[in-house]
Amino acid sequence: MKFKYLISIISILIFLTSCSASYKELSTMETNKPRNFQEHLLFEYKKRATFEAEEMHDWNSAKLYSEKALKSLETDEIYPEEISYWKLPVENINEIRIAYDNLMTIYKDAKKIDPFNLAKAISSLDCWSEQQEENWQTWDINSCKNDFLNAMHNIYEKISTQENEQENTNKNNNLENETKDEVTIVTKNENKELMQIIYFDFDKFNLSDVSKDKIKKFLNNYGSVINEYLVVGHTDTKGTNKYNLSLSIKRAEVVKEILINYGINQNSIRILGKGEESLAVNTPDNTKQPANRRVEIKKTN
Repeated sequence: MKFKYLISIISILIFLTSCSASYKELSTMETNKPRNFQEHLLFEYKKRATFEAEEMHDWNSAKLYSEKALKSLETDEIYPEEISYWKLPVENINEIRIAYDNLMTIYKDAKKIDPFNLAKAISSLDCWSEQQEENWQTWDINSCKNDFLNAMHNIYEKISTQENEQENTNKNNNLENETKDEVTIVTKNENKELMQIIYFDFDKFNLSDVSKDKIKKFLNNYGSVINEYLVVGHTDTKGTNKYNLSLSIKRAEVVKEILINYGINQNSIRILGKGEESLAVNTPDNTKQPANRRVEIKKTN
């Protein structure tokens, strides 16, 4: 009995030594202003490792974050932990699995165009999963989740913007025989019309608190100069045309309800469902693409 107890104590000491070793190595490193994906990963994971070690005294989590921070010095192939790594409550598994799938879908594109938010999304998803596994610190769960959703929202916007810029470049090349004024007017009208984009998870039409907050900020900034709103729902190309048209309308309707809740007269709001037409990112049929699952809030006057 004493021997087993001694073995247990030794095992714990070895584990704690291992935890403290990786964190100690990380904590002695100076982190300058991040300039690339790997440096952003190092910065984000070091921040989370420090919090877990110094504030929460959670050496298991500190070890995970420290090791991923140190690994980012060697490779840029850093991913969030797979869902099977965590012991998640049954009621939360699907939500986090969708988040993981969304991130992995845009991983390669995000690494090129928005390494800062990709690093933030990866570390935040690990944080969200870790806190959800513990399932008692509600504030920390929501904080990590919201950090992830904000980072992903920013990535979707960058991906959509890049796609639109490429389309505009192609249009300009196709219209090279027309006058510069005509080309400028087309581009200006398209950019001026679109005011705010809200993104959705796959096959969903409910809004996160992050999305609601973005709508609220949008109204605070532009509500006083808009008399009529056009709310346009979109989907990706996964699923049938009929189903996606219905889903896009539901997405538009839920955004309309939020606008009404924030004080916008329902008579000044029109909704439209476009289904899988007018993709923000061109994809083949039957393809999941988070940046296409959106609602656009437009000014119509």
